[in-house]
Amino acid sequence: MDRVELLSPAGTLEKLKIAFDFGADAVYGGVSHFSLRIRSGKEFSFEDFEEGISYAHSRGKKIYATINGFPFNSQLSLLKKHILKMAALAPDAFIVATPGVLKLCHQLAPQIPLHLSTQANVMNVLDAQVYVDMGATRIITAREISLKDLVEIKKELPDLELEVFVHGSMCFAYSGRCLISTLQSGRVPNRGSCANDCRFEYEMYAANPETGTLFRLEEDEGVGTYIMNAKDLNLASHMKEILDSGVVDSVKIEGRTKTAYYAATTAKAYRMAIDDYYAGEFDEQKYQYELQSLQNRGYTDAYLVSRPFERNDTQSLDFSMQLGTHQVSGQVTEDGTHFMCKYKTLPNDELEIVAPFDAKIKLVDNDVGSIYEREGKVYLKLKQLLALNGKILESVHSGNTNPITLPSSLPPYTFLRVASTQEMGTNPKK
Repeated sequence: MDRVELLSPAGTLEKLKIAFDFGADAVYGGVSHFSLRIRSGKEFSFEDFEEGISYAHSRGKKIYATINGFPFNSQLSLLKKHILKMAALAPDAFIVATPGVLKLCHQLAPQIPLHLSTQANVMNVLDAQVYVDMGATRIITAREISLKDLVEIKKELPDLELEVFVHGSMCFAYSGRCLISTLQSGRVPNRGSCANDCRFEYEMYAANPETGTLFRLEEDEGVGTYIMNAKDLNLASHMKEILDSGVVDSVKIEGRTKTAYYAATTAKAYRMAIDDYYAGEFDEQKYQYELQSLQNRGYTDAYLVSRPFERNDTQSLDFSMQLGTHQVSGQVTEDGTHFMCKYKTLPNDELEIVAPFDAKIKLVDNDVGSIYEREGKVYLKLKQLLALNGKILESVHSGNTNPITLPSSLPPYTFLRVASTQEMGTNPKK
């Protein structure tokens, strides 16, 4: 079996480039029409997506186009046009979710490989065989599947590629089959417009239909009111187990609407895990150090290595979102000479440098600042905050539009970070 593919989310052209720079072999994304991120407002235009495909192919990488929404009858004519338009861009595969769309893609664009979305909820050999017979070359299995079941599917269908999620948000419902957002706001999850209602805090009430009595249920402190809030998936510590199985062709990271730093950090962590596995040097603490720096809802290894009925720790009941161990303080510009501030920065602050995978950093000490190494990590300390417009600033804050000069060039899309000081938050959005 070939080396496993690392597949990262690409919500924008910039995130696509960042994912590749930080170690991804392939990315997935789409123009918002018929994609499950249609409401995000962050995905590609056709022009950006075409540029993304060219960029990926120029680096020997792959890009998979999402056409994984659930269309209504009134949209079928537009869907056909969309499939043909996307096929003309020559992505490396379509990701589709329904049997009808799978069949339609196969008819209209037989040259494009078809990957079946996790929304189809394939968990067994019988369902996998049906979709293979319909033209699927890869199945993105249900998040609820076990590693043992993947082994059984591969045994029966050895030519079928299997893709599994290893990191990111977990849905409250089976593979996204949720109606809560539809009921509360009219936004349909399986048509790309989920409002993430499961992340909200709820109050519990009891009603007596005979008397019309309604009263609020008091909860014990610590029980929590985020009753549908699933923790985030994190399988970095189980990558050796997953790859030892020999049946997984691609490991996938969720998060097209998440930050550029998230795209970078997850790609880098899982790139290290995969490369270390093949080198016989697996070290889960190294990967978790990076992943713990991200905002998260608490982490779980979910169901791939444990059955659902064995788990009682997959929900965060008393908060919706918490800060990670680090705060992003800056992002280096594409020319590598400056950075844009993302968090309050003062002269002589020590900023950890998070560079693209295998990047080489030049250590310097000059009038602007110093770049130095300590305990295996590289840091930046600015002696002065020199803006591109020539002004020397006392401090810079998030939202500052003046690029700040670096003491020496850093690789494009390098991030700067500091240890977090803020405690747990409650932002319900992804």
